[in-house]
Amino acid sequence: MKNILVVGSTGQIGSELTMKLRGIYGGNNVVAGYIPGAEPKGELLESGPSAVADVRDAKGLAEIVAKYNIDAIYNLAALLSAVAERKPLMAWDIQMNGLLNLLEISREKSCALFTPSSIGSFGPDTPKQNTPQDTIQRPTSMYGVTKVATELLSDYYHHKFGVDTRSVRFPGLISYTTLPGGGTTDYAVEIYYAAVKGEEFVCPIAKGTFMDMMYMPDALRAAVEIMEADPSRLNHRNSFNIASMSFDPEIIRASIAKAVPGFRMRYEPDPVRQAIAESWPDKMDDSCARAEWDWKPEFGLEEMTADMIANLRIKLAKA
Repeated sequence: MKNILVVGSTGQIGSELTMKLRGIYGGNNVVAGYIPGAEPKGELLESGPSAVADVRDAKGLAEIVAKYNIDAIYNLAALLSAVAERKPLMAWDIQMNGLLNLLEISREKSCALFTPSSIGSFGPDTPKQNTPQDTIQRPTSMYGVTKVATELLSDYYHHKFGVDTRSVRFPGLISYTTLPGGGTTDYAVEIYYAAVKGEEFVCPIAKGTFMDMMYMPDALRAAVEIMEADPSRLNHRNSFNIASMSFDPEIIRASIAKAVPGFRMRYEPDPVRQAIAESWPDKMDDSCARAEWDWKPEFGLEEMTADMIANLRIKLAKA
């Protein structure tokens, strides 16, 4: 990768991934794509070029690719799971019609394209423990439907047209930098904020509901490493299971309580998020990613909790 466009650069993943890519490839070589109303600010704005990049605007995207001589695109444009259930037609438009625009541009301009999938691509019939790389995918949410379609369409463009499409299935992602925006796993970010603020946390996910989670530094590294991986080793492309840790709300509460004595939590499950969570795997098998491009997470729950609390204390003290 020499010149990179990040579509959705101001979102939960994109804001951190853009800065990581600029640190690796140089600020001027990574374009922060955004939609009006979600403009980059601060370091994200000042550290490199930015451009309006709406995935539904094929002409505008093509102009950015030509102007900056883009050879790799990170497509992070999406509505998260709970929001997508409220706005299914918008989710389809952004996640499918937008993807098709980027695939066509990548085909015409010989760009590599990363479009992440998710644990949401699985459904209630998928094995929940050690979910295999290749298994049944029958999701019951619009978010999940678009993720399965993303995997299939990306593979089609690779096999039919030779487009260098690559992807990972992200677990729930946890970060202190940018707040999430309507995902089923968001509670695992919000709980840390409540603890550091000294507030009781009202958990929207029921006790005993396990989900795969990952700390953002591992997720960012995975997004870079899969795009840099030797293509001759990749038997799978769209999309690799990657895993780090699996827990339910009680386990993360206990981890936080060690660092924040007296931390309190009660349950008020949200029916929409709970139904989605119950349809997802408890823990994915990421052996294919480990074998084909040497994937390995660096953070477990205790390491993540220590880092989250330390950084949130600094962040919230400045707020």
